[in-house]
Amino acid sequence: MTVPLLELDDVRKHYPVHRGLVLRRQVGAVRAVDGVSLRIAAGETLAVVGESGCGKSTLARLALRLIEPSAGAIRFDGRDVTHDGRSALKPLRRQMQVIFQDPFASLNPRMAVEEILAEPMLVHGIGDAASRAARVRELLGLVGLASYHADRFPHEFSGGQRQRIGIARALALKPRLIVCDEPVSALDVSIQAQVVNLLKDLQAEFGLAYLFISHGLAVVKHMADRVAVMYLGQVVETAPAKVLYAQPRHPYTQALLAAAPVPDPAQRHSRPTLGGDVPSPMTPPAGCRFHTRCGFAQARCREEAPGLRTIGPQHEAACHFAETIPAFARFGGGARHERLQARLALYEQKRAAMIAAETTAA
Repeated sequence: MTVPLLELDDVRKHYPVHRGLVLRRQVGAVRAVDGVSLRIAAGETLAVVGESGCGKSTLARLALRLIEPSAGAIRFDGRDVTHDGRSALKPLRRQMQVIFQDPFASLNPRMAVEEILAEPMLVHGIGDAASRAARVRELLGLVGLASYHADRFPHEFSGGQRQRIGIARALALKPRLIVCDEPVSALDVSIQAQVVNLLKDLQAEFGLAYLFISHGLAVVKHMADRVAVMYLGQVVETAPAKVLYAQPRHPYTQALLAAAPVPDPAQRHSRPTLGGDVPSPMTPPAGCRFHTRCGFAQARCREEAPGLRTIGPQHEAACHFAETIPAFARFGGGARHERLQARLALYEQKRAAMIAAETTAA
């Protein structure tokens, strides 16, 4: 059996809540991540989707060992790194990198691009000044920027260009896993298409694995090999992307997909969209955590918490009635999805024409 590149086993992250100024006492805990198990193979893209506050970004930080887990195990390439200290984690940092959501806030405005891209190599003591400068030029070329951009500062670039710099920085140490924490959510649709295609090209060239955090269901459909759906700190459904979008079995997944707007009201999904408020992660509901918002909830759902179980080939869902709840036939995606798909197709055509022209000229 192939060893996963990254493995999370029943990982939890609870933030204690205290009360009192003099006699401080713990009165509860925010269960940001509450028993998540995931596996990512080398060269694979696993997307994690869910509403804001469901624990996606906390899960990403746990995977990178930027925060300490409250319980569970984290393994990278078969080695348990759950309790590794700072010095033991330093070599691991070269294998695991991150692309942040905000392409401006994640770049130091006082540093030129050359300094930003060379900094990871300086921290890890890689190469001399000449080799680092050559590597910076190579990284800029990989992400579609020119060598003269190395002397400029982040404020001199557009949002899409700044995100390309962030991608180049993530590639500087030649990692095997990159955590993409909503890397295109701050960009407009046309730029999203370019960045998504760039990420896919880099993955094909270097065999990268991605943990892809996103709200954009259309982007995830184009990007991911497998999808994990999170709700209130737990994974409620996992499946290959094509299977999940065609036949979602958990009511929460169905509601997320049905909530996407469609241009023609006559083609609106029959599935109900999400209603009500997300319960507090301090006091999640007993039984199934989604039962307070689920149109299919029964007495069993309020009393017994469903575990994540296999309901099909590579398809798991945490629902007592996953086999009997009807799945809607397709994911329409709405106008935003259609625009993104059109931009992706146009970008692919232009790229193919450029490659053909360069081949002819050579």
